[in-house]
Amino acid sequence: MTRFYLTDTTLEPIAAKVAAGERLSREDGIALYASNDLLGIGQMADFVRREKNGDRVYFMVNRHINPTNICENRCKFCAFSRSKGQDGAYEMTLDEIVDAAKAAVPEGAHEIHIVGGLHPDWPFEFYIDMMRRLREALPPHVIIQAFTAVEIEYYAQISGLSTLEVLRQLKEAGLDSMPGGGAEIFSDRTRLAAWDKKTSADDWLRIHGEAHSLGIKTNCTMLYGHIEILEERVDHLIRLREQQDVSGGFLAFIPLAFHPLNTELSNLPGTTGFDDLKTLAIARLMLDNIPHVKAFWIMVGLKMAQLSTVFGVDDLDGTVVEERITHMAGAVTPEALSKDDLLGMIRETGHVPVERDTLYKVIRVYDEN
Repeated sequence: MTRFYLTDTTLEPIAAKVAAGERLSREDGIALYASNDLLGIGQMADFVRREKNGDRVYFMVNRHINPTNICENRCKFCAFSRSKGQDGAYEMTLDEIVDAAKAAVPEGAHEIHIVGGLHPDWPFEFYIDMMRRLREALPPHVIIQAFTAVEIEYYAQISGLSTLEVLRQLKEAGLDSMPGGGAEIFSDRTRLAAWDKKTSADDWLRIHGEAHSLGIKTNCTMLYGHIEILEERVDHLIRLREQQDVSGGFLAFIPLAFHPLNTELSNLPGTTGFDDLKTLAIARLMLDNIPHVKAFWIMVGLKMAQLSTVFGVDDLDGTVVEERITHMAGAVTPEALSKDDLLGMIRETGHVPVERDTLYKVIRVYDEN
């Protein structure tokens, strides 16, 4: 019989559900957040992780490309975006985007990850051309993961097409998968206060459901540690779980720790390590139908990412290369890691490193007996 060593005995009914493989309720999620029994919560999350993924911890060789930081929205929590003509604004040409992607191939990349601002002058055809040129330039095994639901909605607005048709055309041009950004917190209160121009929760979920209906696998995220309350975090997780019940296309959940530097919310303190680990663990416990929980080392730091592998996390993302968005908000992590760096991080935890592609196809298993 599975036994968890809890210092908070109020969690015992939740532990019984976890051991039995039962779905946790909203009230359970709130109770987990209310508890300070971090090790007990971590034990439960580690149990679920092992049930789903054994001793494996995944990573990948990938390359991030942010084509522009010029953006129509200018959300209060974003340090990356600029207005056209503002100091620090930039835009890449199609040639530059393709060259950056091609440069990752000799390094063993299996993914090109593309997200950027909502540029006021780029037509939808620019993004179609981007996908076509990238697909022509890259080997078939390199997966193009691009465009958040926010970007998809914007392309629909500027093209006059439905979001479903936008996704269909992008897929035909070469899009393989979508990242999970832009979800933030599924709360009208926080949306109105910090990102009022951004895609609504209903639309974000609908767009990902449409992607899933076309066979486009996606990730999902939650931005935490800003103006949200804990109940809103739990509600966010439940809405993701409900969407997965319907459309089934989420591969991984990635909690994104808020970085306040250089944003309009710079008075906020940012997250703590305690909160980071608790949030990752609770996500693993609540999201019973999403296969993987990822600690994005760029946001939580290298040491916390390592520690998270015994708090429900089975994926540390990838080599990344030249991440701009979080670093412009004050991240002090490196902008890239090598494959050896990631292998060393995972090996130190005693887990089995597994190199994967975007869709969790195994490239190589290291050190497994």
